[in-house]
Amino acid sequence: MTTDFEATRRAFDLPEGIVYLDGNSLGPLPRGVAERLGRAVTDEWGRMLITGWNKADWINLPRRVGGRIGKLVGAEPGSIVVGDTLSIKVYQALASALEMNPGRRVILSDTGNFPSDLYIAEGLARTVGRDVRLKLVAPEDLAEALDETVAVLLVTEVDYRTGRRHDMQAMIAKAQSLGILTVWDLAHSAGAFPVHLAACNADFAVGCTYKYLNSGPGGPAFIYVAPRHQDRAVPALSGWMGHEAPFAFDLDYRPAHGVERMRVGTPPILHLTALDAALDVWDSVDLDDLRARSLDLGDLFVERVETECPELVLATPRAPGQRGSQISFRHPEGYAIMQALIAEGVIGDFRAPDILRFGFTPLYTGLEDVRRAADVLCKVMAERLWDRPEFRKPQGRIVT
Repeated sequence: MTTDFEATRRAFDLPEGIVYLDGNSLGPLPRGVAERLGRAVTDEWGRMLITGWNKADWINLPRRVGGRIGKLVGAEPGSIVVGDTLSIKVYQALASALEMNPGRRVILSDTGNFPSDLYIAEGLARTVGRDVRLKLVAPEDLAEALDETVAVLLVTEVDYRTGRRHDMQAMIAKAQSLGILTVWDLAHSAGAFPVHLAACNADFAVGCTYKYLNSGPGGPAFIYVAPRHQDRAVPALSGWMGHEAPFAFDLDYRPAHGVERMRVGTPPILHLTALDAALDVWDSVDLDDLRARSLDLGDLFVERVETECPELVLATPRAPGQRGSQISFRHPEGYAIMQALIAEGVIGDFRAPDILRFGFTPLYTGLEDVRRAADVLCKVMAERLWDRPEFRKPQGRIVT
């Protein structure tokens, strides 16, 4: 299959005149989502009422949508379920892995990890007690820090600031040779490039869906549990939807079989419906094509910016195999530069203290978008358009 990226671009409702390079923070609206949501609201919720759990099969939506995501991340059938937030899924995966390695006390991660993942790990360590602690090292030192004291390795595959990509296969192999379980955060991987969870022999993985998978703001997260672990992993959050018989209303918890035990509360049906509709575009996408085009877009951007804006310093690895689907540059005035860029119709984002971050999403980003973005960025720099009071004023914005 050869991917038609002109066709996938038409599948998105993009504002006229905007170059959108922030899909690694929030994906844009796929055209089919509004209509699908309208049907779910009017025909299912409106007409079926509570019978929609059976008539519209809402109850199985987390597993069915999980199966669609599984194809994008190289997971075995029946190994992913969707629901809850990414923080909850990180907690679940970490807690289960920690309990499966009871003789060890260290959760290992790196200083490039997304802070929320680290907060969850710190909170879990406090709750568990028994001298469990979170140990942090620099991203480039992570592999060397693996030893027999580590119970769980928690890694976000792609650094959310720089786009640096860890070598999943090599890291898992070394960790498992030392008896360490691994938890991978795929927030900046799923939908960005091919992921091979089963082939890499992954233990656990989690990810959000509102970035490259375009489920909308606050879209539900997913969790992967390798089939060999599914009936050993004890859910730390033992909610009723993860019960073996949720509608028996037993007073005692019995975990469901397989990855279903990682369900917690009532699934967010409308957001799952939006995600299900958003995933339709992937039916015509070859992930190897996606990766090749992503790298081409990134290379073009780096070449043009470095040639015309030498004051911006590349923060992303140059080697294609060492980066995700984003390009980052450093500048002391990065925040003001990004605000000026947005005012000119090119939307990227900023990461403290000095990173300008640009996501390259081939489903809707083309070569002309990249050329325009680079030209506008260099105009902002050459004319010092960023050096205005309105661009230095902090904006109240939540970003991930």
